[in-house]
Amino acid sequence: MKLWEKGIPTDQKIDLFTVGNDRELDLVLAKYDVLGSIAHAKMLQKINILTENEATDLVTTLEEILAEIEKGNFTIEDTFEDVHSKIEYLLTEKLGDTGKKIHTARSRNDQVLVDIHLYLKTEISEIKKLTKDLFDLLISLSKKYENVLLPGYTHLQIAMPSSFGMWLSAYAETLIDDVVLLNAAQKIVDQNPLGSAAGYGSSFPIDRSFTTQELQFATLKYNSLAAQMSRGKSEKTVAFAMSGLASTVSKLAMDICLYMSQNFNFISLPSHLTTGSSIMPHKKNPDVFELIRAKCNKIQALPYEITLLTNNLPSGYHRDFQLLKEGLFPAIQSLKSCLEIASFAIKDIQVNETILDDKKYDYLFTVDALNELVTEGKPFRDAYKIVAEQIENNTFQSPKATKHTHEGSINNLCLEEIVWKMGNVF
Repeated sequence: MKLWEKGIPTDQKIDLFTVGNDRELDLVLAKYDVLGSIAHAKMLQKINILTENEATDLVTTLEEILAEIEKGNFTIEDTFEDVHSKIEYLLTEKLGDTGKKIHTARSRNDQVLVDIHLYLKTEISEIKKLTKDLFDLLISLSKKYENVLLPGYTHLQIAMPSSFGMWLSAYAETLIDDVVLLNAAQKIVDQNPLGSAAGYGSSFPIDRSFTTQELQFATLKYNSLAAQMSRGKSEKTVAFAMSGLASTVSKLAMDICLYMSQNFNFISLPSHLTTGSSIMPHKKNPDVFELIRAKCNKIQALPYEITLLTNNLPSGYHRDFQLLKEGLFPAIQSLKSCLEIASFAIKDIQVNETILDDKKYDYLFTVDALNELVTEGKPFRDAYKIVAEQIENNTFQSPKATKHTHEGSINNLCLEEIVWKMGNVF
């Protein structure tokens, strides 16, 4: 069954090529297609296109379909082109002519638009929750290891003293920026496109404000063509927000892989979170974090894939948009799994509290020693030369202590302020 079918058969090869894996991907949208159809049926009754009995029958049957979807019993067979045609078939099969009326005053274009907007709203909320879970864990670990010093590196060379508290809370605060971008994406998809039809509105006196309220959208995408033009742009906006978050998680995973290596030995993971080698019995590999890194790096390519699919398309609908789901839907699930497994694994990280016993880290404190001379009255450049000469002559005595008091420094991490910032955007 095809919603556009006119009784003229289509070549099977064309069917296979144009439908692709849309049926499988549309299973993700089935719930939202039903919710959109319920709101649409109620609106049609409100403007007297449907009788009260017809609307009641449609809503009741749609709720039955929704229950089957939530049980996992809903399928889209090869005889149907997509989720929209399958649901309309089920309505017509049970209700006859009443079922055929559900498509009045709408197009498959605004159907898929409302489905995707509702889906993305839900998924962004879930991604934000998982991000907040990771944030809370990082803050908790920051407090636990706030005073355990850690070498800081620039150019992969020993630089200045850091701490586990600083390292972990740095990623926590960076996640706040990622939530800000997710909020922006959520605001963009939280606009009702239903009623835009094929992109140019309808001659029926539909009530789009009613469906906006029914579907709990924050506002209406007023201009019908603008609603149609949101296809592709909405997906790209969400993809860029996901990419920012994936970048943060990927960098964290890379740090963990680096810090677990024997050359650094800053942290370790319990055996149940690592994998071994088929020939080297001593190996404890951070496969989990390597895969998080790879999956998150793959997600960062998604905005550019969507850009290349959509950047030279004129206004109006184009079948190219169908391919957006192929990259976006799996990427959303991948990002959620990365966030979930990151929290699961990071909570068991074991910190090496004796890292700085290694003499090579004495030079971490050269800046602290230099600054101490400055506070005693030496000009900065003279103090710099004194410490440089001590290093050259191998007479430098490391203080192995820090007195950093400014906001955001090792000894003043402002963890409560960072928690407040997250609460302000979440």
